[in-house]
Amino acid sequence: MIHISTADSKERIVEIKASVILYRNRPAVLAVMRDVTERIREQEALVESKEKLARLRKMESLGLLAGGVAHDLNNVLSGIVSYPGLILSDLPEDSDLREPMETMQESGRRAAAIVQDLLTVVRGVIISKSPLNLNEVVKSYLKTPEYKRLLQYHPDVQVEVDLDPKLLNMKGSPVHTGKAVMNLVSNACEAIEGGGRVTISTRNRYLDRPLKGYDDINIGEYVVLAVADNGPGISPDDLNRVFEPFYTKKKMGRSGTGLGLTLVWNVVQDHDGYIDVRSGKDGTEFDLHFPITRDVLALKTSSIPLEELCGSGEMILVVDDVRSQREISCRMLEKLGYRTEAVSGGEQAVEYLKDRSADLVLLDMIMDPGINGRETYEKIKKIHPGQKAIIVSGFAETDEVKETMRLGAGRFIMKPLSLEDLGTAVKEELAR
Repeated sequence: MIHISTADSKERIVEIKASVILYRNRPAVLAVMRDVTERIREQEALVESKEKLARLRKMESLGLLAGGVAHDLNNVLSGIVSYPGLILSDLPEDSDLREPMETMQESGRRAAAIVQDLLTVVRGVIISKSPLNLNEVVKSYLKTPEYKRLLQYHPDVQVEVDLDPKLLNMKGSPVHTGKAVMNLVSNACEAIEGGGRVTISTRNRYLDRPLKGYDDINIGEYVVLAVADNGPGISPDDLNRVFEPFYTKKKMGRSGTGLGLTLVWNVVQDHDGYIDVRSGKDGTEFDLHFPITRDVLALKTSSIPLEELCGSGEMILVVDDVRSQREISCRMLEKLGYRTEAVSGGEQAVEYLKDRSADLVLLDMIMDPGINGRETYEKIKKIHPGQKAIIVSGFAETDEVKETMRLGAGRFIMKPLSLEDLGTAVKEELAR
């Protein structure tokens, strides 16, 4: 097969077959030329589709594994994060125990942040989205301790920022898009050997025809976050696997968990966006395309002092299959001025409420053995149709959580719990 150019400068692929024949009693060559352009392109498209499907299935399988691990880790971390907060609230300011307690709490929070990265790898979870501007997400990241530490690790790397002042809004999660920014910038800095340059930029982009890149990007209006470096580039083989969990050429531990670009991929998927990656000997650029929204940004709300989150002795039923989780939740609620009772499963909660009442049910979503949080709430609603409830879980917000909230549960909060998050959720649900 050979490539030829037609009279109108279009490239075609042709197949030539030749055979020796006798023509007028003399040897001759018979050549047949056939245009196979469309057949070859269809074959290439089929191979590409199969590769993308296989990659997607692998990412989803690894995401499910990560989600199960994250759920168990969040349950374990609850004590490390929640108990120091309770102890600190009772310690005098000059206590010798305050510093080690704060260190323990901060270590737990950092571990919980890694678990959140694992949960971001999980496909199919529901994340809260609101209008946001990517410029503000980038500016927030540039003020973080993580960014300052990154610059200390790479003093010879210059970071340039070019943000479009007229950038349109998108609908998304500031936390998740912020993690995408952090991981792309970290990856770019670590890709540079010696001195170099990393550029963070944003722009509006309108596509009037599909764009074929790492992802096939549909027609539409997008805001684009681009992170580029002038490092040595990524080889074609590595580029095909660069978004897989734990596939990294960096040193594990110093450079993170190996989930950075996997997290970026999932954030983009969860925001109905697209990724384009270009890499060569002069460097690499990641372009994240997010659909725009015409909705305006929400007003910022200030945090509520802990004293204003306290209750007035309302009765709260805590439902959790893990004993330590029940104890932590009860201790925190009692600290906030509520009365508590605790049961170890959904069936026990239903039995308890047959002849008693609770102002609020704090309901774990995943319980084993027995019925889960959604099934428990359905049965409770048959006894007390107006029962107020808050859903808690060490996993992420799933379709099961969404269905439970549709049935009437008011809020969803993630483990490990903090006094502020729990107090705010309970206060809002009781007032609903």
